[in-house]
Amino acid sequence: MADERVHPHNSPSHHQHEDEEEEVSTPRPSPPSPEKPIAQPPQSPAATYVIQIPKDQIYRVPPPENADRFKRLSRPKPSRTCCACRFFCFTLLTLILLLGIAAGIFYLVVRPESPHYNINSISISPLNLSSSSPISPQFNISVTANNPNDHIGIYYEKDSSVQAFYNDVILCDGVLPQFYQPTNNVTEFNVDLKGSGVQLTSSLLNQLVADEKSETVPLKVKLRAPVKIKVGSVKTWTIKVKVNCDLTVDKLTSQSKIVSKDCGYAVDVW
Repeated sequence: MADERVHPHNSPSHHQHEDEEEEVSTPRPSPPSPEKPIAQPPQSPAATYVIQIPKDQIYRVPPPENADRFKRLSRPKPSRTCCACRFFCFTLLTLILLLGIAAGIFYLVVRPESPHYNINSISISPLNLSSSSPISPQFNISVTANNPNDHIGIYYEKDSSVQAFYNDVILCDGVLPQFYQPTNNVTEFNVDLKGSGVQLTSSLLNQLVADEKSETVPLKVKLRAPVKIKVGSVKTWTIKVKVNCDLTVDKLTSQSKIVSKDCGYAVDVW
């Protein structure tokens, strides 16, 4: 009888069985599904912290070394109108200063003096005061013009006028001659004044007759002379000289004499 033996073929060993059991008992984690996002760990809510810094470590904004620069840059910029106004004021003040300096130099060099005017005598044609008819007075006045300046000459231009008044009533008028008066010069000239058809009221006529009898006839002479000043070779613009003389004569004849007089003058520069 044949011997039948059974030989195990590739039978697992005891250790192999233990390993298989461990593999079966410990499941392996499956890879995360791409469809589900990975959960983030929860974060704690934001917190507020109070930090105390020592007083000696507190810094200013801006820093001290930039404080001046910050003030300068933070100032509002002036507008164009303000800049133009400042420029105009500066130019005007500069011009005034230059004119003042020029005037001071001119005064120191030239030493200008005002001319002097005087009425030396007056001659009056006889007037008919016995009737109330209009009168035609004729005066001849001798005038002296004195120019005391060392560096200034005077041109007497046209459009001058001389008028004689009695109680604000014009009796006659005339014009000055045109001439040039050099430096340090005294010029005497005669002026003819004529009036025509002057009508005096009865009261004014009676007053004039009474003044003549008392040898105190008040008259007023107004002289207006446009002149130009010459300094070296430079001639100025036209300046108007005004002379007002209050006269008192003894009678209204060619032999009349000036009892008293008071003359004043002024100048219109412009």
